[in-house]
Amino acid sequence: MNASSVWHTPGHADRYRERVYAARERLTAEHKDMRGTQARVLADLLAFNADTEFGRRHGFARIATMDDFRAAVPLQDYATHAPLIERTAAGERDLLTAEAPEVYFTSSGSTGAHKKVPVTPRFMSTTFMPFYFAAWAPLIEHFPEVLERPDAVLNLKHDPLTAPPTTADGRPHVGASQVDFGARFGEPLSAEPGTGAPWAVLPVPTDPGDHLERAYLRLRLAVQSDLRCLIGINPAMIAAVPYQLTLWWPRIVKEVRDGTLGGLPHQAPDPGRADQLERLAEYFGTVRPSHVWPRLRALFCWTTGVASLYLPALRGEFGNDVTVLPAPVAASEGPTGVALDRHASAGSLVTSAAVYEFVPADQDLAPGSATLLPHEIETGRDYHVVFSHVGGLYRYAVGDVVRVVDRVGGVPRVEYAGRGVRFDAAGERLRDAQVVRALHTALGSGGLGLRNVSCRVEPDTDDTRRYVFAIAPGSPWNQQETTRFTADLDRALATESAEYSHARGAGRLGRPAVWLLDREAFARDWHTAVGTGIRPTQVKDRLFRQDDALWRRLTGTADG
Repeated sequence: MNASSVWHTPGHADRYRERVYAARERLTAEHKDMRGTQARVLADLLAFNADTEFGRRHGFARIATMDDFRAAVPLQDYATHAPLIERTAAGERDLLTAEAPEVYFTSSGSTGAHKKVPVTPRFMSTTFMPFYFAAWAPLIEHFPEVLERPDAVLNLKHDPLTAPPTTADGRPHVGASQVDFGARFGEPLSAEPGTGAPWAVLPVPTDPGDHLERAYLRLRLAVQSDLRCLIGINPAMIAAVPYQLTLWWPRIVKEVRDGTLGGLPHQAPDPGRADQLERLAEYFGTVRPSHVWPRLRALFCWTTGVASLYLPALRGEFGNDVTVLPAPVAASEGPTGVALDRHASAGSLVTSAAVYEFVPADQDLAPGSATLLPHEIETGRDYHVVFSHVGGLYRYAVGDVVRVVDRVGGVPRVEYAGRGVRFDAAGERLRDAQVVRALHTALGSGGLGLRNVSCRVEPDTDDTRRYVFAIAPGSPWNQQETTRFTADLDRALATESAEYSHARGAGRLGRPAVWLLDREAFARDWHTAVGTGIRPTQVKDRLFRQDDALWRRLTGTADG
């Protein structure tokens, strides 16, 4: 039974709710003994994978403590793991894990190269599924209407493939959102809200690589449903919806009136809904999601990083009463935190999923970097995330930085703070999180808002460089506001980073510049990127954009 049909079986919503609540209760119970849980995870992954090539090479059988583990295995990244992953994907076994992968998750790293993340049955049962189910608890507890009908949720990330690409060993190499966990791992309840909607499996033939047309078809079908929730995970996908409604509006209305889908006969014509949609456009001028779906209640996506700058205004386009719930702090390689309540940005460390270590974000990662354990990290500080789990990743630096927000039951609650890479053109060593916090400060001091932002470093004079910020304002900024914002941003960056302050004082960095783009610049750029064949889930907000071609594509209409 596929994910779509599961949601139509009698009693499924009740069974799903019970499974989700049970997962949350389990994770909450584990908070009572965080250190003990972490020790058990370490012992399990060492014992299970001791006889692999990696396990023998690093003496897993002789490791008894966390100190032993840190001494035996240096910090790793994907490049370090890649040779064994590639050999596994070619068909060799017992290299990183004692199990053969069932799937390889694909993920675009900071280089844009597609990773192959091995996904084993043991990883799914011990690391992935508990946090995955628990992540939905706040949504279905506080917005139970999302389970009342299969078409109550527009799940933008759900994108199943009938013929997925495979690795040399015949296993699918796809995004996590493209895997049917019920069919592949025997988890029929794992089908997410929205995966039983009429648009979950498109009823007309499409090119799997034409992601924009597939997005159009789902949106065209969804305007005839009473949506209560949008799931995007990647907030850029949700941010694109208002733009898409405007872009595709005449085509949507015509197809609703004619009963067609992608130009093909689909269902009975619906002139009544088409007339209603036309009246919305006549009355409001620009149709917003809140007009089309007036009973929408919730958005589910990442809420931190660059998105934290534009989500407050974006939420209003979906409705003033809409709540934005945070998606888990997780990567394709594994989870870090999951929200067990309605906190706006942070999730509790998933203590039974992996062994976690942290390195202060101001330090550069190296194989021998000293690490801190979960009970040692401090509230209000930023850290690189390092984890190890039974799926075959060991002391793996995932490349993300998290900020410790607080502790609940002794367990750190963390939010995503950005990528771990630094921008260092003149010794300023700026990280995503520092720039985002500086932007918040500068925007707040002038009462300004934006729809999105990116930046890069350019030559200022023969001897200096400067940061240039491309900003799509929420409403027009006048020259006085722009000048004040630029000065406030410069001061805020200096406050966030002593290195930036020193570089400015030494004359190595000039004053930042601000280019104002039109309000739809980032939405157009997102559509252009998706139109090149990149899956929408992987076209994410990028604060730093140093690639010349991509910068010109974004800022082609800039006022410099």
